[in-house]
Amino acid sequence: MLRDIVFVVAGAAVVLGTALSAIRTVVLPRAASTFIGRMLFPSVRKVFLLLASRRKTFEAKDRVLALYAPTVLLLLPFVWATLVTLGFALIYMGVVGLDFAAAFEVSGSSLLTLGFTKVEGSVPLLLEFVEAAIGLIIVALLITFLPSLFQSYASREVAVNALEVRAGVPPSAAEMLIRHHRIMGFEALVESYVDWEEWFIELEETHTAFPVLAFFRGPTAQRSWLSAAGTVLDAGALVVSVVKETAEEHRPQVELAIRAGFIALRRIADGFGLPYDPDPDPSDPIAIDRSEFMGLVARLEAEGVEVVDDLDAAWRAFAGWRVNYDAVLLGLAALIVAPEAPWVSDRPPVG
Repeated sequence: MLRDIVFVVAGAAVVLGTALSAIRTVVLPRAASTFIGRMLFPSVRKVFLLLASRRKTFEAKDRVLALYAPTVLLLLPFVWATLVTLGFALIYMGVVGLDFAAAFEVSGSSLLTLGFTKVEGSVPLLLEFVEAAIGLIIVALLITFLPSLFQSYASREVAVNALEVRAGVPPSAAEMLIRHHRIMGFEALVESYVDWEEWFIELEETHTAFPVLAFFRGPTAQRSWLSAAGTVLDAGALVVSVVKETAEEHRPQVELAIRAGFIALRRIADGFGLPYDPDPDPSDPIAIDRSEFMGLVARLEAEGVEVVDDLDAAWRAFAGWRVNYDAVLLGLAALIVAPEAPWVSDRPPVG
């Protein structure tokens, strides 16, 4: 009798835990850690990282890593289905007294609604209906989950792909400023930060609700949502700290976009447990050396960009903005193995 109770309680715990994992992964609109996710996602990721490490070029590594997110998403429903089958098998063992092989057969038949095996009795029949309903719910969740996921991915990549025209490949803040100076002027650049603010807000919403989106790579090896985010943030920080011709009435929009950007990156980093200082001091160290900053300023001046007179104050202003997203930007770049881009994924985090 005690043995049967243990089987029923254990099976119910497995089924309930799996159901909660599915709800938190697919339905809950925020990042939520689950035991299944903590076991499955890092384990599969380690396999892909190992396979990628054996490739010589980044393009070859990227082809391997691009398969990680789709693969783990396809594995997830199989893991859920397997655990539900095992959980109900334990319940059948406790309620009906079947051995494991027979209980597993009944459970699998019920979950997949095949009906080739059943057990007589009202309680087993009720259990079979419940299990069949759970199986249908899992399928329904996936039917709604995957289109939403890929719609969010497509929306993200539109802006990332468009940035190639404005910032080059790989994108860089210096190239973004120079191209706008040559072609359209900084007023057009500042106006574009209205769209980037909205992009960052959507990025936070989608990548905290579906953290696996962070691992969906771009259509080409050198395109990355994180490289785009870092480039836009650095370019904005340079516009408000270095570029002399930025009108005062335009600065607030750029600053709002930067705030939206580092808040989005922080929320995404929270989902992966990446460390950062939530209230950094403007004078805290960043991964960018002052010599790199001065080299970029010299390049801007050579291209005819009018920069501010006080470069010491400009450096402090730039560093004061960068410190808000420096750690999370570089931490996320290492996590997703982003393609190398200046000041984004070409250096380790400070400390």
